[in-house]
Parts: sequence; C-alpha cells; structure tokens
Amino acid sequence: MSSGPYVRVATLKTADAFRAHLANRGIDLDLDDELDQPSKSPLAEPFEAGGVRIGNRFCVLPMEGWDGTPEGLPSDLTRRRWRRFGESGAKLIWGGEAVAVRHDGRANPNQLLLSSCTERALAALRDDLVAAHRERFGNDADRDLYLGLQLTHSGRFSRPNVWNLPEPLAADTNEVLDRRFPSGVRILADGEIDRLADDFVAAAKRAAMIGFQFVDIKHCHGYFGHELLGARGRTGRYGGSLENRTRFLFNVVQGIRAEVPALGIGVRVSVIDSVPYRKDPAGPGVPETCARHYQHGFGIFDGDDIDPALEESLALVRLMRSWDLRWICVTAGSPYYCPHVVRPALFPPVDGYEPPEDPLAGVARQIRATAVLKREFPDVVFVGSGYTYLQEWLPHVAQRTVRLGMTDFVGLGRMMLSYPDLPADVLAGRALKRKSFCRTFSDCTTGPRVGLVSGCYPLDPAYTQHPHHVQLKDVKAPART
Repeated sequence: MSSGPYVRVATLKTADAFRAHLANRGIDLDLDDELDQPSKSPLAEPFEAGGVRIGNRFCVLPMEGWDGTPEGLPSDLTRRRWRRFGESGAKLIWGGEAVAVRHDGRANPNQLLLSSCTERALAALRDDLVAAHRERFGNDADRDLYLGLQLTHSGRFSRPNVWNLPEPLAADTNEVLDRRFPSGVRILADGEIDRLADDFVAAAKRAAMIGFQFVDIKHCHGYFGHELLGARGRTGRYGGSLENRTRFLFNVVQGIRAEVPALGIGVRVSVIDSVPYRKDPAGPGVPETCARHYQHGFGIFDGDDIDPALEESLALVRLMRSWDLRWICVTAGSPYYCPHVVRPALFPPVDGYEPPEDPLAGVARQIRATAVLKREFPDVVFVGSGYTYLQEWLPHVAQRTVRLGMTDFVGLGRMMLSYPDLPADVLAGRALKRKSFCRTFSDCTTGPRVGLVSGCYPLDPAYTQHPHHVQLKDVKAPART
C-alpha cells in the first residue's frame, strides 16, 4: 500500500496548515477556521422546498453493500447499516442503497432488488431506519426526515449472477470500455429501453407503496442512465441529440407522475466525467485515450478547467427544470474507469491505480461543479458529494459551502461506514472522534472487487471481526510486497 507523493490530511493539524497545503498545491478550496455553535450552524438549518421540510443539511448518499441475498433481500449487515443511517442524525437519506429495478441490472449477485418478492423486506428496512432515528432523536424526529430509494440498472457494469462474470447491457458502443469485456457487449435496442423505463416506473410505484417519500432515478457512475446521457453516436430515439439522450429519463419521470403523482423524484447525476484510466505498475494511473479524441461520456473535462465540461450538465439541468424536476444529487465520473474523479482517495483498491493527482483536487472539483450549478439554478435543490477525503476538515469545509450557498446539502458516503455519528456529533457540538474518520484505505471497495461484502474493515467492529476480514488481508498481501 502506497500513499504516493501526497501529504496525508491527518497530518494537517490546523486550519492554517490545511489552507497552506491547498495554496501550495494550487487547489481552489477553502474552509471555516472554526465550527459554529449548533444553534448558529448553517449545517443545522432546516430546509424547505416544494412542500418538503428537511431538518438539517446532512445527507446520506446511496451505496452498494454487496451483502444482500441472491434473491435481492437485505441481510443482517444491510439492516445494521440502514439502522446506522437512521442513527446518524442526517435528515436527508438519498436512496440509502442502490436498488436494482430488475435482475439483469444488478451490479453484483448480492445487490438489493425491488420486486413483488422483496418489497416487504425493503419496507421493513425503511421502517428500521425510521425507528432507529426516532429511538435516538425522539418520537417525532422523523417529521422532518426525507427518505428516498435509489433505483438503478447497472447497464454495462451488470454482474447479476456471478460476482466476477460481467453481463453487460450497454446504452452505446465505446471502443475504449468495450475492450474490458472480451466476451462482448450487448447494446439495448430502443424497444428494450422502452421496457426498461416501464420497469423503473413499476419499481417507483412499489417504493411509494412501501413508504418511501421519493425515488432517485440513477444517472451516474457509468451505469445505464449515465451512459445513455453520453450516447451521442447512438442512432434511433435514444441517441444523438440531448433531447433523445434524455428521453429515457423523461419517460420515467412522466410515467411516475402518471402512476404515483405524490411521489417525489430526484436524479443523481455525474455532472462531469473523465476519459477512462488504467493502472500503471510504474506509477500513477494513466488515461487510456486523449480527452480531445474521446467521443463518449457526458461532461468530459480536459485539464483543470471544468467549465467547458459543465456546459452539458447546465443544459441537462435546464431541461430538467422545464419538466419541474428540481432535486439533483451531484457526483462525478465512475468508480469503474476513473475512481480518482468520483471517490478521491490516497490508497487505491487492490485493482485500482495510484492517484494521478492530490485527492484534494478531486474534492475541490466536485465542490466547484456543485457551486457552479447552484449559482446558475438557485431554485434547484442540490446535494454535494466528494467530501469524505477531507477527513477532520470535512465539517469545516461543509459549513462554508452551505453558508455561502454553494450547495444545499452535504452528502456523506464512505464516511457513513466508518463514522456514522458524524452528523449527530457536529450538530450537537460534541468533540469529533478523530479515530473514526475514514482515511480512504479503500477496503470498502477492495472487498466487493474480490467478491466480499463492503464495509469499513479497518474501523467498524462488525467488519474487523467478520470472516471476510481475513480473506481481505490475504488478497491485499501481494499488493503490499
């Protein structure tokens, strides 16, 4: 395991030291020196929009636990994770988990699936989260809790039956990514995409029936909806123009509104993206092609200036606003082909590459992208992502971004696995638990990459004592030599 040439955030003990490091690296990011008292903290301010009231500005982002059953049911580990989300103190739960709308869209054989056979178990999962929230924060604490479910089809990254057997169902051809699938990639025909949209609507109806207040129509991280946004070379009704590339999303939204008009709708979008990267044994990851020649993707940035890349997302949000779709969770890239863009980390997973930039640059990029969109569309609700790598300085940066109106909510992903109490501690003004901060060792990613459950193996007792912990250490041992 190597940390490369980059300074560890944990060694930056003061705000001045952190700010000096950012300046030295030329990273456009700032923070508040001190955290406000809870009664005055922007992070504690309630938020209201469209008849929805949310009690504070922390959001739990959706993740995949790789710990459901082959039938798509939650396990004890899944239920434990959702209860911890409820106990976290965050008042916006953006999906909690990525849930497939049908079997062939599962990213792994243990991903949750929403169907007639699983809906009762997923209803109980939701109820467990709400009960945990009420037990910790009071019997009426869920009045300002807003709880959604992320609906997904994994597209070219589907592995529904065997964890290491890809069964890609892609939105478009991609000469770079297609090379990663030697058995071939099947492109869904227009009629198949029509039926997939119907499956999303059916899943949304089930989500509403079992008590979820909104659904997220996933359009990020290289999965089907995201790949379709970049399908400029595709022919037919779902390719070419932006109107065609968003037709799937529009059809899903219209279908949900026709069937369950009271259900809220959000979209998690990779608003910027990168060319695919590959591992280089001699050093940091390297791009597989040149951004100027890459004809795929949505919002591909080239160099440090992301403004040109954001033009596509600005057009997308403008179109979404015309549909009165105003809840957007911002993310970037894909964990499959440019993980340093979406999940900045000092230590790569076992199959990953060393970061080609200071991970703080990746954090700053996502924060800036969210701020640009929020400035352009102040009436749209935005959730920011990419904060975990900030570690001890996460609350200080988060407080500043919310205070300045750069985002409406601060989304937490990996940090929820190592330190689920972070929102509650910040909002109560308690001393933060330094030993609980995620240090981005990427074990939560390495586990799934070798067929194990995903969790915080270094810090969470449920995983340090799990049988998979020993297997994970054996897998990582050759990488350390």
